[in-house]
Amino acid sequence: MAKFISEKIRKKSAARLAAVQATYMIEYGQLSVDEVIKDFVNGEIGRYAIEETSDGYEVLEDPVEIEEMDKDYFAHLTKEVHKHKEELEKSLAHYLREGWQFDRFDGTLRALLLCAAYELAYTTDIDAAVIVKEYVDLAYAFFSKNEPKMVNALLDQVAKSIR
Repeated sequence: MAKFISEKIRKKSAARLAAVQATYMIEYGQLSVDEVIKDFVNGEIGRYAIEETSDGYEVLEDPVEIEEMDKDYFAHLTKEVHKHKEELEKSLAHYLREGWQFDRFDGTLRALLLCAAYELAYTTDIDAAVIVKEYVDLAYAFFSKNEPKMVNALLDQVAKSIR
């Protein structure tokens, strides 16, 4: 039986993926927030992801078109994460185990955690469990080692503390 997911939910999930990518680009591409948002909204970037498959001999990379996103939610999330970035980084660092530093994490992981922390702190109309699941799913899309488990544990801890 196919799992039913509404178009609204799919678009919001796509907006989260794009916001993580945009947050990364803003930090590492040294591009303006408005410029990155415009490029994503206009479809100039962020329209495709790379899906890895294997033919038994080698790993193949195929471009896969990404779901249409909720452009308003994407723009809002990206702007607000950038606006509250310093505060969010300090908050996330508070939850890390001793010896761990937020600024030493992989850039994609930092972008993902910033977006998730923003949503947990500021979007009270969305259940915390939904937010955590969405970002853990995104972590599995980007990482294959222990990062998704760490994202789950960290975001669960943040959610219990602030919600």
